Amino acid sequence: MSHPSHGETLGESPSTSYISPDTLAEAVERRTRSLPPQKSAAQLAAEHERRQTFRRMIDPGIMRPNPKDQALASLKTLLTICENLIREPENPKFRQFKPTNSVIKRNLMDRKGALEYAIELGFRPEVVNFQPYYTFNSRHFEDLKIGCSIRLYFKKRSNSRLKSKSELMQGRRRRRL
Repeated sequence: MSHPSHGETLGESPSTSYISPDTLAEAVERRTRSLPPQKSAAQLAAEHERRQTFRRMIDPGIMRPNPKDQALASLKTLLTICENLIREPENPKFRQFKPTNSVIKRNLMDRKGALEYAIELGFRPEVVNFQPYYTFNSRHFEDLKIGCSIRLYFKKRSNSRLKSKSELMQGRRRRRL
């Protein structure tokens, strides 16, 4: 019995079919083109190093030298800045912040490590019409995404710690009653 030509199937059973090598190669190529490009080992290592840098900037960089409530307020402000910029990267309102803004001053400028984190995200100081600003540089968009993801990780972690502590305290109160 000879193999059928391109695109034909054997008539023996519906589950047994012949696919020509050319058809298979075309299908593989279509699938490969539709997949996102894979990162190289060097790219993955560099990304891991960036994540480590951001983790260290949060703890110990922001969390240890500042009171906990102030450190968490700083991290919340940084997360808001990140999320807004990722959601609307071309919106000029989100591409810069004024260090003289009361919330920015209180949560970023006056807290140890917070402004350094914003700079690591890609914000750079500049003066426009005699006004100081920190403006985002688009070349650092990947850093922004990494820094935002690390900040989300710490937010989830701190929320689970707060739950654990509150559950622990509730258990202690029940035992006392």
